[in-house]
Amino acid sequence: MFKKLLIANRGEIACRVIRTARRMGIPTLAVYSDADRDALHVSEADEAVHIGPPPAAESYLVIDKIMEVIAEHGVDAVHPGYGFLSENAAFANALDKAGVAFVGPPVGAIEAMGDKITSKKLAAEAGVSTVPGHMGLIEDADEAVKIATEIGYPVMIKASAGGGGKGMRIAWNDTDAREGFQSSKNEAKSSFGDDRIFIEKFVTQPRHIEIQVVGDKHGNVIYLGERECSIQRRNQKVVEEAPSPFLDKKTRKAMGEQAVALSKAVDYCSAGTVEFIVDGEKNFYFLEMNTRLQVEHPVTELITGIDLVEQMIRVAAGEKLKLAQKDIKLNGWAIESRLYAEDPYRNFLPSIGRLSRYRPPEEGEADNGTIIRNDTGVYEGGEISMFYDPMIAKLCTWGKDRKTAISAMSEALDRFEMEGIGHNLPFLHAVMDHKRFKKGDLTTAFIEEEWPEGFAGVELSLATCRDLGAIAAACNFIVQQRAVRISGVMENRRRFVGPDWIASINGSDFPFHVARDGDGLQITPTGSNPLPVTLGGWRPGQALANATVGKKKYTVQIERKPSGFRLRYRGADLRVFVRTPREAELARLMPEKTPPDTSKMLLCPMPGLVVAIHVEAGEAVEDGQPLATVEAMKMENILRAEKKAKVAKIIAAPGESLAVDAVIMEFE
Repeated sequence: MFKKLLIANRGEIACRVIRTARRMGIPTLAVYSDADRDALHVSEADEAVHIGPPPAAESYLVIDKIMEVIAEHGVDAVHPGYGFLSENAAFANALDKAGVAFVGPPVGAIEAMGDKITSKKLAAEAGVSTVPGHMGLIEDADEAVKIATEIGYPVMIKASAGGGGKGMRIAWNDTDAREGFQSSKNEAKSSFGDDRIFIEKFVTQPRHIEIQVVGDKHGNVIYLGERECSIQRRNQKVVEEAPSPFLDKKTRKAMGEQAVALSKAVDYCSAGTVEFIVDGEKNFYFLEMNTRLQVEHPVTELITGIDLVEQMIRVAAGEKLKLAQKDIKLNGWAIESRLYAEDPYRNFLPSIGRLSRYRPPEEGEADNGTIIRNDTGVYEGGEISMFYDPMIAKLCTWGKDRKTAISAMSEALDRFEMEGIGHNLPFLHAVMDHKRFKKGDLTTAFIEEEWPEGFAGVELSLATCRDLGAIAAACNFIVQQRAVRISGVMENRRRFVGPDWIASINGSDFPFHVARDGDGLQITPTGSNPLPVTLGGWRPGQALANATVGKKKYTVQIERKPSGFRLRYRGADLRVFVRTPREAELARLMPEKTPPDTSKMLLCPMPGLVVAIHVEAGEAVEDGQPLATVEAMKMENILRAEKKAKVAKIIAAPGESLAVDAVIMEFE
């Protein structure tokens, strides 16, 4: 086995590889940029070496720097993780020449499958179903429009060297094709150093389903079932699960056999993924093959019990697979939720900053048999940088069936505490509780179809709001009783805590009568039966309460606020005021503060770099016209006019780094 494994990556995947290597007794070496000096993967590895400035193009993507570290530190194997150099044939070739094992497939397979144009030609030759499209290189936007018209809209514009949603755009018309071509080229060049673009037909009502394969250097290849990855936004996966709620055994077998056939056609070894697009009639078409470990590999590991990183390492060391296709059994159901540093209330725009609080739910097996796993590369107090992908963690749950896995995920999300940055926890809650998701009625357009105007939060039922109001009233009662027990105050002078309170949530008032009831409280809503309420030992200052209202259990995140609390539950973020009846009466008379008028300004919606300003001062702009392009976390975002207007002043310039809500331009 190897003497020292270098992980040519960062973040959660570096930590993930380190975990398996440690279990196998293999020493690890991490590399890091200036921005990652205090990163979790640096502290978890046995050794760590600095390789350059924050931009990936000056550190993690510089092959010569990685090779220098390898030569100087006695490294005999490299795991590339995913992204960065994981599908870079030049890197794999450099390792081969240096006599260092690449924990991945051979150079030929990377070249054949890493180029999306070549891979589709090879797939067709191997008898794999493929999507209609133009496999040649496209020179400019005019040619892109011509080809898209010939194929027929809608079309998908994709980077030949792309992956992870980078360099991908859907075009519904000529304008989309022209703009999408240029944006895809720009993103592809900055992310992969390769700006080649191709176009293919976009299948409507599509599901994104992929097959996990593993092969060795002795010609053995098997498939480990499928993953459903249809919950996406901006062509990037958000929720994945294994198996798919859509496939039957016959379709799974056909897809798996085609994936194996394609793998054998390029002499594939190591772990890899063959991605398909599947329509409503279970017709499937080859999209691409990722010659690396996938982000969502944990769900496959949870339903098969196979450590894919271990298999990759053993294959790289020349070992034969000890598993045959007949040995692969799919057990139960697993779901992965990707936690991103992005604000769902602002169209999922990236967020950066310090994680002032980061408390994931406890990993392991619960009393009911469900399993929680959290792959992460961050820690409380760490920084989320603008230079890299916004993913913070991958929260996974396993259950005996899909319903159990979804329920376990909802409960785990309830217990996930995160502060300091914008994040998508509320949105993940909304997906888990969505009726269509629970039914398994999915397409890659799920998010756009269900939240066409953007995500505005989760609306809870009146009954649930009442229960949360009762929890807030119970917390308030404990806080008030604690306040009157201040040290040194005489018993006969102690302030009295009244029993009547009104909890106000989203404009609704819930009057309660609060009284002690043994170890808990009895809270009686006006005109209703008493509700026994327990808070699971909650004390003021604690962020989580495992509460019970009547017979229903709630895991609620609680934060003290003036005159009440901030409660977060199942994606809802509620400001709950708890007042005496007289205070509530007076509060209704208080005027509401009016927010400042920014309607005549274009504000930067996220921290990022201004790539381009598309208009000039004095220019009249139309509704939907591009105004500026801002890049953040490796993604380009085109900011458009929301109405007709005239540009009064341009404030920001290309190349300038802006904070969130910085003014880019003003209108008359």
